[in-house]
Amino acid sequence: MTFQERAEQLAAEMTLEERALMLCFDSPPVKRLGIPAYHWWNEGLHGVARAGTATMFPQAIAMAAMFDADEMEKIGDIISTEARAKFNASRAEGDYDIYKGLTLWSPNINIFRDCRWGRGQETYGEDPYLTGRLGVRFIRGIQGHGKYLKAAACAKHFAVHSGPEELRHEFNAVVSPKDLWETYLYAFEECVKEGGVEGVMGAYNRVNGEPSCASEFLMGKLDKWGFDGYFVSDCWAIRDFHEHHMVTSSPVESAAMALKAGCNVNCGCTYVHLLSALDKGLVTEDEIRASCVALMRTRIRLGMFD
Repeated sequence: MTFQERAEQLAAEMTLEERALMLCFDSPPVKRLGIPAYHWWNEGLHGVARAGTATMFPQAIAMAAMFDADEMEKIGDIISTEARAKFNASRAEGDYDIYKGLTLWSPNINIFRDCRWGRGQETYGEDPYLTGRLGVRFIRGIQGHGKYLKAAACAKHFAVHSGPEELRHEFNAVVSPKDLWETYLYAFEECVKEGGVEGVMGAYNRVNGEPSCASEFLMGKLDKWGFDGYFVSDCWAIRDFHEHHMVTSSPVESAAMALKAGCNVNCGCTYVHLLSALDKGLVTEDEIRASCVALMRTRIRLGMFD
């Protein structure tokens, strides 16, 4: 069977409640199906030291200053080797905690051209072309070239994440179509179409009025580019829908809005309200199942059940 067929079969064997729980970033085990717990949150921007000792490379902005795509792929390969080793060691000890997984939420391919955004060190700088080239090669190093993914890279933060850091949870990035395509979306398209990135993470901000983690416009671009991985919210970004962006009035509505737009996994706790959203008719069982299938497909691509 293909990875897709296996994921569909596995999801079909779950109960509705089990499928919904798979969409949380700290997914519990389903022991009767041989599915261990899994925490989706891990980082690999310039090493995997959040789970202990690891090789530390310079920050992304410094690595970009090498202007060396070959070296970026080598660095990605080293990071994923260490991530896989840590995953194997943790799993052997029954440790499924945060920062122990194979879904690395890197690289950050936002364009950094405004120093008020305080996390420019995570990016490859202000040039869309360079960011695309380095992002593609870093992703190839992380994911490898075998039957299974060595680890799963994640292009973030989709998109236009360059507002003032202190306002990121409420900021509305108003951007022209020309600037959107030439500056902010170019590297994401490259990383999806050429890099084959397995994950995409949404941003905290809105883009032209739409929350990035539930944007019909942005999700439509991923579909057009042929993206078939998983989409994850930035951490607690879905909570911002009702607390800061004021586009919904409750956590239940926020969870529904994100799921219906195509956000598969919630980094945060808003998706605990998905069954309430289902009871209120705001989402369907098919929408929950579809996101569960996408997440199981990524875990199968990583070889977790083989």
